[in-house]
Amino acid sequence: MRALISVSDKTGIVEFAKELVLLGVEIISTGGTYKKLKEAGISAIEISELTGFPECLDGRVKTLHPIVHAGLLAVRSNPSHIKQLEELNIEPIDMVVVNLYPFKQTILKEGVTREDAVENIDIGGPTMLRAAAKNYQDVAVLVDPRDYGQVLTELKNEGQVSHKTKFYLMQKVFQHTSSYDTMIADYLRKERNDQTLPENLTMTFEKIQDMRYGENPHQKAAFYREIGKKKGSITDAIQHNGKELSFNNINDTNGALELLKEFTEPTVVACKHGNPCGVGSSDNILDAWRKAFEADKVSIYGGIVVINREVTLALAEEMKKIFLEVIVAPSYEEEALRLLQTKKNLRVLELADIDVPQNEEAYDLKKVNGGLIVQTIDSKLLVEEDLKVVTERMPSDKEMEDLRFAWKVVKFVKSNGIALAKNKQSVGIGPGQVNRVWAAKQAIEHAKELIDENATKGAVLASDAFFPFDDCVEAAHQAGITAIIQPGGSIRDEDSIKKCNEYGIAMVFTGMRHFKH
Repeated sequence: MRALISVSDKTGIVEFAKELVLLGVEIISTGGTYKKLKEAGISAIEISELTGFPECLDGRVKTLHPIVHAGLLAVRSNPSHIKQLEELNIEPIDMVVVNLYPFKQTILKEGVTREDAVENIDIGGPTMLRAAAKNYQDVAVLVDPRDYGQVLTELKNEGQVSHKTKFYLMQKVFQHTSSYDTMIADYLRKERNDQTLPENLTMTFEKIQDMRYGENPHQKAAFYREIGKKKGSITDAIQHNGKELSFNNINDTNGALELLKEFTEPTVVACKHGNPCGVGSSDNILDAWRKAFEADKVSIYGGIVVINREVTLALAEEMKKIFLEVIVAPSYEEEALRLLQTKKNLRVLELADIDVPQNEEAYDLKKVNGGLIVQTIDSKLLVEEDLKVVTERMPSDKEMEDLRFAWKVVKFVKSNGIALAKNKQSVGIGPGQVNRVWAAKQAIEHAKELIDENATKGAVLASDAFFPFDDCVEAAHQAGITAIIQPGGSIRDEDSIKKCNEYGIAMVFTGMRHFKH
């Protein structure tokens, strides 16, 4: 039995090769792997000795030779193949242990050049892997050190690697090379600054963890990390306490973080089931927490809280009083972290770069039955020069401040969405209604129920899309709302503008909507 070993990731390779030699396996190797095996006292044949042809072109050509690939691709049950091997004096190769040039590690380095990246595109490795995998019934092919143990166990117990295991290893190879090629294609697309949506979309992610279940207990789930994603994502968070994050925890926390990134001042966002339930901004983080909490003391129970300033002991003492699922902040005072860790089920996460926004060219993906719909992320909030006051009354400076606040919030409310705000605090949120006036009425009712009867008086209203009728203005007036921000663009805009003028409500058009489905 012969094994060809050529690995970039040399984890466990010396131990694995020693065991193979003890089992009577002849080792063929290349370059740095050959050197490492020889230094460990392991007998091996260098690839150039096998092929009779030296490595050349700075190592670009080593294994690209008929002696190697005929030895891999010959079907042992095919007499014609075996006869040709004998005539050509080529011996079969029964095992390939290969992992590829570190392309991912190269492109993730700070300041990497295109030349460095291209030089780390492996050619011979994928060729050997694909050849061996194609002939899986005769060749065991390994790309992952975690599989060394299983292969050794079968060789020791059965004298061969089982057909079932070889088939598993085959599938793993094509998964591995597919991911590798996708990374290369994605890197080249970014190098070209290609912002088009490709004709054939391939993406690759690496698994962080398996989950107990998905949205519901009968659904399987796992968490994957985008390769090369810059900081500021939940995938980079350090967990200091609590159980593993669930599918719903991650989904809800991600939504809360994306809303938080819209703010630079001290801000707290509370989220429940993918919608914000309380948002507060202030000149200090404790006051911001109180605003977010008091916005909806009911819904925050069992919710997600994300914070863009260090968690102080005083803030930790307040948060500890209620049941929360997840807290995320850029840092924690030592005493604050110790206090929160006394709640064993509370997931406490640290995300140092919490304010780093998403790449504007990132994809937002939604799976549909039989396909995938893809768009770039909603990275814009508004265009300043497009803001237009359309009513007779101009909003005051304070109203404008609250309108901007409410517009940030409503961007992340499920459509049809309405957000009410006052003094940089969300006071009522109406998410996911099939009728826009229902969303407005729900936000108003919640404000009065959850805060007090006067919560909407002097508040402002933000709508994620235009008003098709003037009924939302009517509802706003009855609630005491004094200013509205919305995209505009309805054929009935004049109806809403006229109604605002009638009631003395200021209205601002953004020229940009924020549907979120």
